[in-house]
Amino acid sequence: MANYVHLDLQGSPMTYQETLDWMFSQLPMYQQKGASAYNGKLDNIRCFSDHLDKPELKFKSIHVAGTNGKGSSSHLLASVLQEAGYKVGLYTSPHLKDFRERIRINGTMIAEERVVDFIRKNKVFLDEKKLSFFEMTVGMAFNHFAREGVDIAVIEVGLGGRLDSTNIITPEVSLITNIGLDHTEMLGDSISKITREKAGIIKPGIPVVVSEWQEEAAPVYQAIAKELGSKLVYADKEVTNPYKTALLGAYQEKNMKGVIKTLRQLENFTVSPKHIAEGFLKVIENTGLKGRWQIVQQSPKLIYDTAHNKEGLALTMQQLLTEEYDVLHLVLGFVKEKNLDLILPLFPKNAKFYFSRPDIPRGLDSELLREKAAHYGLRGDIYTSVPEALEYALSKAAAKDLIYVGGSTFTVADVL
Repeated sequence: MANYVHLDLQGSPMTYQETLDWMFSQLPMYQQKGASAYNGKLDNIRCFSDHLDKPELKFKSIHVAGTNGKGSSSHLLASVLQEAGYKVGLYTSPHLKDFRERIRINGTMIAEERVVDFIRKNKVFLDEKKLSFFEMTVGMAFNHFAREGVDIAVIEVGLGGRLDSTNIITPEVSLITNIGLDHTEMLGDSISKITREKAGIIKPGIPVVVSEWQEEAAPVYQAIAKELGSKLVYADKEVTNPYKTALLGAYQEKNMKGVIKTLRQLENFTVSPKHIAEGFLKVIENTGLKGRWQIVQQSPKLIYDTAHNKEGLALTMQQLLTEEYDVLHLVLGFVKEKNLDLILPLFPKNAKFYFSRPDIPRGLDSELLREKAAHYGLRGDIYTSVPEALEYALSKAAAKDLIYVGGSTFTVADVL
């Protein structure tokens, strides 16, 4: 549908690409701009929901928050529910290459003409209310799921939880994955402060599953769950996981336990062990998930991974230790607001580094990255783009070497 055309309010042709350009350029977008695009209020999305006739009340949902693992967990949940025969909506962010990755039903992305129609029909409202990019896409997703009559939708939080635009839903169950020090400029500078923001998705009387018990986070969960009368369960303390998943990386074990426990809390849905087994194994096929320890080729071995904060990258580096290779090549790029003093010490010094800048305004200058990395004994060259860095790494790597591309979702997006 790449050439789909509609008329805008002035009668001019409006293609899908022109619609996206308008969305990206005219309205704030955290994915591109960072903290300056963060609204931190629910007023706009509630107003938009009223304008759309409250679509979030027309389908059941599962709400997923966390610092690391929320994307994988959301896809695993959707895949299992699909295997159980349900019509499943899936809302995630950010997208890697195609905006429509954010909004899927049973793995199928929203059609281009639906995106164009939605913006055209609501453009006056969007202009007048100055909605953010994320508020707009949340409304689009909820409207699509309601219109298509999904049985249930898995809704991934965009940022934080308490004031995230997705937090107007009342889910059947909430899931919160690992908590780490990420987006501290908006969510707080400690695990307990960030936990309080993530735990903002807990609703009165609605069970909440926490994938991983963390000492600093536990008192916060306990207090909020008690106040709201919500059942609180820790998956890693209650679940034995006999299943395997197509998602590679030992860290997926925690995600799977959280998903299993969430499914067990889900009432009025029939999910068997077979559905879980098949859903975990077919998650990439069912939902189109990319960028989680994604093995692109074998000789030399090439891996893409979107881990981008201390906790996520620590797990990823542990996974690298289990790999066999002669030489390790690391193609890295970060965004400006990352605390590199927490991240760079995680990388092995005996690797070859290729420093680059993700192709977004928030991308960290590759020369600055190289200078910072040198403080930690990480040596390498700089490149004008991530694809150029990868091309050079491929030209230098021998058949038994390993090339890892990561540091940011946008670094991976640049080479997909």
